[in-house]
Amino acid sequence: MNIFFDVDDTIIAFNGVLRPHVREVFQRLVEDGHSIYIWSGVGLRWEVIDHNGLRPLVTDCFVKPVQNYREGLKTLGIPVEPDFCVDDHPELIRALGGEAIKAYFWVDDSDREMLRIYDVITEYAHNH
Repeated sequence: MNIFFDVDDTIIAFNGVLRPHVREVFQRLVEDGHSIYIWSGVGLRWEVIDHNGLRPLVTDCFVKPVQNYREGLKTLGIPVEPDFCVDDHPELIRALGGEAIKAYFWVDDSDREMLRIYDVITEYAHNH
């Protein structure tokens, strides 16, 4: 599957710290045969990907549509269709499918949302 992850408040906190278990979950998803894409409504975020050593796990990076999500895929020239999205904005999930994640505003080493997301993706992939 093509799995699209948002950046701000989804995989990083406000200060740029990577959410717990992101690297581990990305690695497991890639090993399971999925492709990981990163996108953000504020532009390309390769610097976040590189700063956190995620480039070997990420297939590509795009600008995320922030409204008219389905139409925005074409408008922004995104060449691949998301099969599953992970975002802290439920309206994007309602439009494109996937799972809303609890926003990660502050560094919290006890956060387990990415592990929950892995389980949801695994179940979804098994059933579709």
